[in-house]
Amino acid sequence: MLEFDDATARILEQSYLGKDFRRRRDASFAALAPRPGETLADIGCGNGLLTHDLGLAVGPTGKVTGIDPSDQMLALARARTEGMGQIELVNASAETLPLADGSLDGALSLQVFEYLDDPRPALAEAKRVLRPGGRLVLGDMHFGTLTWHSDDPDRMARMQSSWESHTAWTDLPAHLPKMLEDAGFAVTSVEPLTMLDTRLKPDGIARMMLILMARHAVAKGHLEKDEVSAWSDEQDRLAAQGRFFFSLTHVVVTAHA
Repeated sequence: MLEFDDATARILEQSYLGKDFRRRRDASFAALAPRPGETLADIGCGNGLLTHDLGLAVGPTGKVTGIDPSDQMLALARARTEGMGQIELVNASAETLPLADGSLDGALSLQVFEYLDDPRPALAEAKRVLRPGGRLVLGDMHFGTLTWHSDDPDRMARMQSSWESHTAWTDLPAHLPKMLEDAGFAVTSVEPLTMLDTRLKPDGIARMMLILMARHAVAKGHLEKDEVSAWSDEQDRLAAQGRFFFSLTHVVVTAHA
């Protein structure tokens, strides 16, 4: 699993400000459709970018609880939401939400459930804290959709295989609709959001994954450091030659309790 240490938190903080990740936040925000005065939760709030936007949407008469198990990410979220009295940040997990039964109008979780070995307890918790008819929005990657060009496809396959170990689920969106139905939710939409990069943008998801995948492969001993460096250098070279190609699909699932 990926360790969310200080270095990883800094990489994510920079990347999350870019267009690719802003599109993901906007898609989840639009699916939840927050309204003034509502009580919401951001499950796995990370650095608080989406929590901040939800706080603005519900206004001073509403409330948003940002929940995350990482002190490093919560520190960034506290700095980002300072002075917003409608936002509360809590160190907790998706499986043990510090919220009363039926207390929420809506909740969302962005790229969190794919890290859970078993999402079902977290889905049960979400069902517990939502009022009848409350909305739940889950956004997760389907890494089976990853297409990444390389002149050395065998090495790229080894890098992708290494990366698969950073998360509990590589294809969670394929399973979420049935999991949600089993948890008592009514699924109302399943929407894809494809991110495609042909330039290796400095603020793009491909650049972030290039950094994180290299660190992960070396730290876990999946590939030798020289081979990982060659993989990373090749991607920079392909971008300089105008031959870079990366595509990955994020999926937003909306359901009602």
